[in-house]
Amino acid sequence: MSEDRTQDHTQDQSGGKRRGRPQDQTRDRGHVQEFFGARAAGWDRKFPGDGHAFATAVGEFGLRPGDRVLDAGCGTGRALTALRAAVGPSGTVLGADVTPQMLAAALEAGRDAEGALLLADVARLPLRDGALDAVFAAGLIAHLPDPGANLRELARVVRPGGRLALFHPIGRAALAARHGRELTPDDMRAKPNLGPLLAGSGWQMTSYADEDTRFLALAVRTL
Repeated sequence: MSEDRTQDHTQDQSGGKRRGRPQDQTRDRGHVQEFFGARAAGWDRKFPGDGHAFATAVGEFGLRPGDRVLDAGCGTGRALTALRAAVGPSGTVLGADVTPQMLAAALEAGRDAEGALLLADVARLPLRDGALDAVFAAGLIAHLPDPGANLRELARVVRPGGRLALFHPIGRAALAARHGRELTPDDMRAKPNLGPLLAGSGWQMTSYADEDTRFLALAVRTL
């Protein structure tokens, strides 16, 4: 591991990650930053009804008071309030996003009060091995440039037995319809594809839900 990956999580102070635009094919960091940077200021207004879905997903995640959790690809930080409520004042909440404007919107909304914001790419997190108990990732998986390697990086910063949540506030079919697409067999979020992908990246999938109102896959770190 390089030195910038061994920093203790309690020493990090700023900034973030959100991989991807609403098209699954967009996985280039520069395009991600350009797309979301231009839309960050109005992002929360575009999706005003997602708060309950985020809170419900966090509630199913199984976090405990005192846990250390990362919101990977936190965007404007919509999950941070629910994550803080789950881990309590003794827990640690981090939000990481690769787009500075998204983090600026999170700051403007006051969500830095719920956790530290990191300007960071999930492909190379500035965290030591096993620093976390859990990672929550909303709208992230389909936009990773190298899904296997990136999921292994998330596994690296989570202790053995720690947890991962891959979430979206609407299901695969509803999301595809929103963008005028059809689901294809090679969609990595399909259960037959996602299970092996996680297994090869240090995770074991423990539950899978793909409904009109949400997508939520939970996994446990095995390596």
